[in-house]
Amino acid sequence: MKVEKILEGKNVLIGVTGSIAIYKTLQLIRYLTKSGANVRVIMSKSSKKFITPLTFETLTGNRVLDEETEDWTTDLNHIAIGKWADSFVIAPITANSINKLANGIADNILLQTALAYGRNILLAPSANTNMIHNPITEGNIKLLNLSNFTILGTQTKELACRTSGDGAMAEPEEIYFSIVRDLLQNPFWRDRRVIVTGGGTIEKIDEVRYISNFSSGKMASALALALYYLGADVCFISSKFPEPLPEEMCRIEIESADEMFQYLEDSIRVAKKGILKKPKLGESGETKLIQKKPFLFMATAVADYRPKFRQAGKIKSHLIGDQWNLELVKNRDILQTISKDGIWTIGFKAEMDSSKGLEYAKAMLEKKGLDGVCLNILSDSSSFGTDRHQIDWITKNGVTELPKSSKLLLAFQILKEAQKLEE
Repeated sequence: MKVEKILEGKNVLIGVTGSIAIYKTLQLIRYLTKSGANVRVIMSKSSKKFITPLTFETLTGNRVLDEETEDWTTDLNHIAIGKWADSFVIAPITANSINKLANGIADNILLQTALAYGRNILLAPSANTNMIHNPITEGNIKLLNLSNFTILGTQTKELACRTSGDGAMAEPEEIYFSIVRDLLQNPFWRDRRVIVTGGGTIEKIDEVRYISNFSSGKMASALALALYYLGADVCFISSKFPEPLPEEMCRIEIESADEMFQYLEDSIRVAKKGILKKPKLGESGETKLIQKKPFLFMATAVADYRPKFRQAGKIKSHLIGDQWNLELVKNRDILQTISKDGIWTIGFKAEMDSSKGLEYAKAMLEKKGLDGVCLNILSDSSSFGTDRHQIDWITKNGVTELPKSSKLLLAFQILKEAQKLEE
């Protein structure tokens, strides 16, 4: 998985307990440090049976906090290190530590730090299936979920005890996604429903042939991921998912323009209803409905035409002959057709004529009643699927040139401009 320098200046505290899954934490630390984060580690006594403190100190460049190294003349202690941290994750956390934490037991330095932290803590459980699904553990996980803890889901696979079942720790990528979201949440995007569409639609000729285009879906994936990091409730509708994305993100895979239209209309209807939020344990108030105006980023490349008659099975080439006159009909213009009342709508336009591209994009903005257009000038078909992009952000108020950068960093720039629509 590729990571970007999006966490510079952020402090991440990682706690580890005695589980074989601790080896995955090494990869998690690599992701975080490559993203620019400062990382420090707290080790329980039992975790040292699996990995030495030296390994973590080598990867992070910081001294590990444990029972032997706690120092009250510096910030290497269970109170000060929590004040240092912008985000705190315990990965892996065993069933034993889950049950202790839920009952306020702090009999080691890691649990003491967690009890003193006072803010949201991410927990990535790792345990035998029977231990994680023991009614006591399940009850305590529910209790922690109601408090200032976020419990990451476990996996079903072959476990270290050579049995297959639920209980394996989430992959480092999933934990990384959650940490970044914890660090980068933005009040504007948090609890706001956002729909992103991507990829090129596929119009089948028969069961083995189709009409499509070169759209890679990478820009849409980057937008969906950036929105997730900022705290949005994202629904990603696409024909392609080229980059790793969080498991909890809503993803709808489509093929044709008709499928895109149907799922998009349904998603817009849901987005306009808002989000129900339940109060956490200890918070006052009742469940409330949060209604922020949703956004639609229409980054999909919808095929302009589809075969008039789709054939069942495979058409035999020897029955077609030397020439094939394929009859096509025009697809509906989804972006123009959908109702845009009550939703901010952003279109994407790819052009190869640099002299007329801006003119065409402005016409699209007006004709289709959009709030913004992202214009991308392409040189040829090799421009599709690249890792870097340059976009012109166009609204009725003018044009802003967003400098060429990686698609994820460009996505953050686009979203920063999109926020201004409500100003």
